[in-house]
Amino acid sequence: MKLHSIEAGNFKLDGGAMFGVVPKTIWNKTNPADENNLIDIAARCLLIEDGNRLTLIDTGMGNKQSEKFFGYYYLWGDHSLDKSLKNAGFHRDDITDVFMTHLHFDHCGGSVNWNKDKTGYEVAFKNAKFWTNDNHWEWATKPNAREKASFLHENIIPMQESGQLNFIDRPNSGFGFSSELGFDIFYADGHTEKQMLPHINYNGKTIVFCADMLPTAGHIPIPYVTGYDTRPLMSMDEKQIFLNNAADNNYYLWLEHDAHNQIITVQHTEKGIRLKEVFKCEDILK
Repeated sequence: MKLHSIEAGNFKLDGGAMFGVVPKTIWNKTNPADENNLIDIAARCLLIEDGNRLTLIDTGMGNKQSEKFFGYYYLWGDHSLDKSLKNAGFHRDDITDVFMTHLHFDHCGGSVNWNKDKTGYEVAFKNAKFWTNDNHWEWATKPNAREKASFLHENIIPMQESGQLNFIDRPNSGFGFSSELGFDIFYADGHTEKQMLPHINYNGKTIVFCADMLPTAGHIPIPYVTGYDTRPLMSMDEKQIFLNNAADNNYYLWLEHDAHNQIITVQHTEKGIRLKEVFKCEDILK
């Protein structure tokens, strides 16, 4: 097995929204804001190369939205999904599986593109199976008012229309093994219904793709949950379980949204779970 970091593009989000009730005087120390109160955000996806299987975890924001839409997110840097795949030695047509932690636009927008003449949409990975779970699919396709702006029809429905959409067999508990994809998954409901966090065994290490359970290293303290979470008290309970497991088992936490810290470990302290070490992807994936 080989793992590849796939940088799908950088953008910015409001720091207050990203840290909920935490005062700016606190979060600005770890995630400094610009003059517009915006903080740096990454879309750091993960490619798993295992035999003839190439599984891409999340696909970033994509590039099919309007200029006005992207204007809200202040895109920056020169990363792109295709460029990162090429650097890893692959093309999007090589991808066999696309695993989506959840269907918010910044996690699955790259799964669907315009068709050639921009009259409609087509899946961006023509040879891949697209994986979600039935509970989350129902949640995303019949969205609540709070999340409606994050679940975009054009990002989601074309996957179903293509015939390439698949649902993972979900266990009754919050943690289970995916026989379809070959890794463990932690299911969490605080941010959105049945978000999925893959746990990948790699060279004796457990690498956990954190998605929006832990957007950045600055979000480690338990109360630091985003204003986007639909059930923030549940998020705190889930984070407590998740981070205790991470500290107890020395998990390597893959930070999808942290533009400056790529992989971290955490530890128990008198103040609770706190940052232990920071790694570059190449240090862990070599």
